[in-house]
Amino acid sequence: MDRMPDLQGHRHTAILVDLENIRRNVRMFANRLGEGVQIMAVVKADAYGHGAVPVARAALEAGATRLGVALVEEAEQLREAGFDCPLHLLFEPPPGAARRVVELGLIPTVYSQGYAEALAAEAKRQGTRLQVHIKLDTGMHRVGVSPRRLLDLARYLTFSGVLKIEGLYTHLAMAAEPSSHFTVRQMEIFHQCAERLEKEGIQVPLRHAAASGAAISYPDAVQSMVRLGIAMYGCYPSEEYRSMMSLAPALSLTTEVAEVMLVRKGEGLSYGLTHYFERDSRVGLLPIGYADGLFRALSNRMEVLIRGQRCRQVGTICMDLCMVDLGDTGAVQGDEVVIVGSQGDEHVDVEEVASRAGTINYEVLCHLTRRVPRRYAGGQPEAS
Repeated sequence: MDRMPDLQGHRHTAILVDLENIRRNVRMFANRLGEGVQIMAVVKADAYGHGAVPVARAALEAGATRLGVALVEEAEQLREAGFDCPLHLLFEPPPGAARRVVELGLIPTVYSQGYAEALAAEAKRQGTRLQVHIKLDTGMHRVGVSPRRLLDLARYLTFSGVLKIEGLYTHLAMAAEPSSHFTVRQMEIFHQCAERLEKEGIQVPLRHAAASGAAISYPDAVQSMVRLGIAMYGCYPSEEYRSMMSLAPALSLTTEVAEVMLVRKGEGLSYGLTHYFERDSRVGLLPIGYADGLFRALSNRMEVLIRGQRCRQVGTICMDLCMVDLGDTGAVQGDEVVIVGSQGDEHVDVEEVASRAGTINYEVLCHLTRRVPRRYAGGQPEAS
């Protein structure tokens, strides 16, 4: 597999991930949920841009017992790194991937008959038994078996002889809202379906419905396991949750003032000349752009931190560069610039960047490209 070269030696744009803050956030949930509730650390999408392998190690160190990914390829990366813990595949890949799923010893999510049959055939061929989790669609209508087809799928899995139902779960469509009647209705459907399986004599040891938000605001959704995603990274499922949990942001994004330019009153800059100056100004050129994950939609809308002060980004954000009005900071070439994180008494969090871009914190994190080197603080966990 081709990998991006390590560019850290040639530029000063970098992401710093504080692994101790990852651990702190996991421990907070572990303490709140108690010993009877397992935590699945969701590290799909390269751990939301933080780096799957180091984050997974930190999460397991702090009390998580399982990992969750979206792709077989993501699971391969973790197995190759030495992780032998329960590893969940949260979506069905094409049936042709069943061989690799079984080889890797994954816990696959199942919600279609065709995929279940492919898994059963492959498990028989490899002479092994596989634990699976059924995903139930309780109203989100994205992926999941419908309540009316649940029994047929569960019976097939049970009588296959090689597939064992370890879990039943669902995904909550409105969990970003701490109080939603729709969430209550989804949980009612979930409980009804679980009872239906019990009446059929089908035992399901693990049930889970809650991710980061619902784990705090909907106790009924916690069940026996929680899928911990966005909050593990120190970000909030929505603004309403800020008063309900205390999180430590794990990621900061920094660059430097690469050059200082003098721009005269009335002049514009960058593509489209989208910003004109009302006075003679000092402008800082930053070596970061939308190829690094800085949304072009942030043009003329975001603020960065330089010398402990907020500075406005000006002009259209380019592929590799952007510009900021240095104001009266006195900033010079080489000064640190904080895009996300803290400097002095000021702080810019991922949620602020997302709001200015008109999106959500999840997308800001996942949009940060591998072109930006990742550094790690907080100590490297022991290898798995």
